[in-house]
Amino acid sequence: MELLWVPLVVLAALVAFVVASSIRIVPQARRYNIERFGRYQRTLQPGLNLIIPLVDRVNTKLDVREHVYTSEPKPVITEDNLVVAIDTVLYYQITDPRAAAYEVTDYLRAIDQLTVTTLRNLIGSMDLESTLTSRETINVRLREVLDEATGRWGIRVNRVEIKAIDPPRSIQEAMEKQMRAERDKRAVILHAEGERQSLILTAEGTRSKMILEAEGRQQAKILEAEGEAQALERVFQAVHDNDADPQVLAYKYLEMLPRLAANGNGYFVIPGELSEAMRTVTSAFTERSAAGDPPAAEAPPELDGRAVPPPRARLVPDGGSG
Repeated sequence: MELLWVPLVVLAALVAFVVASSIRIVPQARRYNIERFGRYQRTLQPGLNLIIPLVDRVNTKLDVREHVYTSEPKPVITEDNLVVAIDTVLYYQITDPRAAAYEVTDYLRAIDQLTVTTLRNLIGSMDLESTLTSRETINVRLREVLDEATGRWGIRVNRVEIKAIDPPRSIQEAMEKQMRAERDKRAVILHAEGERQSLILTAEGTRSKMILEAEGRQQAKILEAEGEAQALERVFQAVHDNDADPQVLAYKYLEMLPRLAANGNGYFVIPGELSEAMRTVTSAFTERSAAGDPPAAEAPPELDGRAVPPPRARLVPDGGSG
């Protein structure tokens, strides 16, 4: 009985080995190329797959997700004979696992060499300034060339980006000096524009202020003149409405003379009608005395604290003696 267990164990182990060898579990986003007797048979998809043990074998395992490949800086000569170092970033994806495994030995090295060759062809027809300012054009052209060449390798180039373009150190220093000069120039221009704008605004503000002040003075004079006109009109109307006698008007005339002298420039003019006003006032007081009520002695009218000069005088200094 013990001898029967040995073949059963060996048979069970053999069956387990065959079953384990015939099962292949492929992860997601992976592809396995199967060869049968050294010849490509098929590509296993993600999930559970069965193969023939000892006949089929997995040749290559490929990742079909998008890959990022960064190349080392490569020296490239521009049209104006300047050597610049350019490094690129490549985004690619395997679309045909069979072609990627059997059409090219090392697809990464092939892509890198093709990128360098294409860059040298493109940059060699451009000067340094065009190279630095035409990155988008270079990226598009480079992607077109790589996509066309790598299509038969089962690879699709999704995107190509130039990561850096490094000109020689001397050129970098010259460019820095030029940029510094441009920045200084722009700063001076902006400062001058700011001062000019400030002066313009200040002048406009002063002009507006002077206009407003002039308008204010004009309005004040107009209002003052209108007020005086209304006052004169009311006085004139009151005189005519009340039918004032000549004696009152003459007395008011004499009261106004000191006010006229107060605003003079050292001289004031005594009108010729002063004698007539004096006679009118004198006659009024004389009539009052004749009525039996003698008036008190009054001093002659004064102008600004001084006696009124004789009626015949016409021009008298304000601060001098007769």
